[in-house]
Amino acid sequence: MKKFKWYLVVLLMFIHVIQPGDAIHAEQQSNMEVHFIDVGQGDSILLETPENKTILIDGGTPESGDDIVEYLKKQQVTKIDLLIVTHPDIDHIGGLTKVMKSTKVKKVLDSGKLYTTKTYRKYISEIAKQNIPVEIAEKNQLIKLDPSIKIKVLNTYEPFRSNNESSIALKVTYKKMDFLFMGDIKKEQEKELIQTEDLQAEILKVAHHGSKTSTSIGFLEEVRPEVAILTYSKKNDYGHPVGRVIQNLYQVNAFIFSTAVFGNISITTNGTEYYIWTEKGPKNGIGNAAS
Repeated sequence: MKKFKWYLVVLLMFIHVIQPGDAIHAEQQSNMEVHFIDVGQGDSILLETPENKTILIDGGTPESGDDIVEYLKKQQVTKIDLLIVTHPDIDHIGGLTKVMKSTKVKKVLDSGKLYTTKTYRKYISEIAKQNIPVEIAEKNQLIKLDPSIKIKVLNTYEPFRSNNESSIALKVTYKKMDFLFMGDIKKEQEKELIQTEDLQAEILKVAHHGSKTSTSIGFLEEVRPEVAILTYSKKNDYGHPVGRVIQNLYQVNAFIFSTAVFGNISITTNGTEYYIWTEKGPKNGIGNAAS
């Protein structure tokens, strides 16, 4: 914790705190917004593209469904153009039934990994009930939703892979800005990606909530992230995030933001610069920040 606070102090020395005029100026540009919704021990990420397309990646736990719906309403999101379901674990699909019931979903991109849980059956049943088109993701697939951004599938289901290994991982590029969304992939998949992909990205959504299974130093040295986002609950039974992952992130000089500490985290970018907005700080004293 002391080391994290030290990083926070350094961050505040170099960031530009957004003033009202700055926010107005940002809104006048063609921006992409990425929201890491605080769903506790789980993932839910909202992308709003420069051409007003909406993408929701995962839906947290069953208990977080109402929170996601409320967050979408606050962002005035009335439809989801693409729902990306990285893998069928409960902390990624649990809240999606409530989301689909309250918000129009035009299409689902699924990993194709089948599961036998009650939560998964509810998810599949709601898709069938609403007759939502479903596409199974393919590795190297380019998602054509907004021509101003590039979305590439880096990882998805293959036979004999576990749920986490089957996670849809994505690289999203808007002009000079790159985001990596790593789902819950493991170090084995990271090694594969190092061999085949350009992984450099300014923003990294750390895999598997900072678990020991992922985020090797070799992978991070390829990504060279400026900002690392961790999604987890302060009270979890898994020890997330593990110390090794935090140390690896320090080693590559990444600034760390977590939903456990900062609540909802939003990043606004015009493709060249980006602003980081946080709901709260370690002591509810951190406002809006920019890099």
